[in-house]
Amino acid sequence: MTDDVTDEGTAGTAEEPTAAERPARGAVWAAAAWSVGVAALLIALPLVARHRLPDPLATHWNGREPDDSMSLTAAALFPAAFWAVLVLTSVALRRYWAGRSPGAAAATLAAGGVLLTGAQTSIVHANLDRARWQDAAPMGVEVVLILLATGLAGLLAWLAGRRYGGRPERRPVAGAAPLDLPPGERFVWLSRAANPWLQLTAAVFGLVTVAGVVAAASGVAELDWALVVPFAVVALASLGCSSVRARVTARGLTVGFGPFGRPARHWSPTELESARAERRTAAQAGGWGYRINGLGTTVMLRGGVCLVVRTRRGADFAVSVDDAERGAALLNALIARTRESTG
Repeated sequence: MTDDVTDEGTAGTAEEPTAAERPARGAVWAAAAWSVGVAALLIALPLVARHRLPDPLATHWNGREPDDSMSLTAAALFPAAFWAVLVLTSVALRRYWAGRSPGAAAATLAAGGVLLTGAQTSIVHANLDRARWQDAAPMGVEVVLILLATGLAGLLAWLAGRRYGGRPERRPVAGAAPLDLPPGERFVWLSRAANPWLQLTAAVFGLVTVAGVVAAASGVAELDWALVVPFAVVALASLGCSSVRARVTARGLTVGFGPFGRPARHWSPTELESARAERRTAAQAGGWGYRINGLGTTVMLRGGVCLVVRTRRGADFAVSVDDAERGAALLNALIARTRESTG
């Protein structure tokens, strides 16, 4: 058995949607915030600096020298219109190609946003304080840096999308049947959860960070580290705590955090005393995210049933993922089998 531990062959087994089947509101809202934010940056950047830009301004370079121009209004609206096409393309990819190419929509949004924002930033910087568009600064290493950043952003988004994207699967209702682990049989149990508000927070704070860096890179404003650094820290912390993935194999339990499943915590069967499913609320855990209190450590992304493991040291670790009852049952069977084999 190499897929989620289920009893799909049992006649009359009831099914319920998993977290992946329910609308990924956080991811959708984060993508919407990114889409709107990028559009706002593309339009606002040249308009904010219009008193320091020529009209028309250089928008194309033949090698290092400018050879074509656009009016200030066109330079603001054209990339925004192109961005709108990319956003619609990503929506179509998510709607019709999520199963065949998970991660394609996320990669399109990430790479397109970085490419267009980087290009708009370099255009404004090259035209800043120039009397004519023909006097715009030449393009050089910034083009290479933009292309590298675009490729990196697309790759990271594609990897994250492949890990958490794709067509959702359906599972039997958790706890629908007892678990049996015949000797030598392979098994995998996988579940995940995400907090839409933390994902949206990461997107909003990340956009503010990008806006500050873009404004400084274009020469429109000074880089305010006191603004950029705190927003960047909040964005990264929120992103890392916004999603979690729990995986049970013969090697034990692994819990990965964030869109890439890193960092991760792992417990082998010999390190665990027992596992259970327990209903917890954010108030009991002390809030949302990664929490440590009298209950032990809790990764609280949504209220409800959590997978809770107790280590041999007597510490509890809880994670709020779907199908917690089945994950606990599998872990207990694995722990029992390990004890029998070690005497």
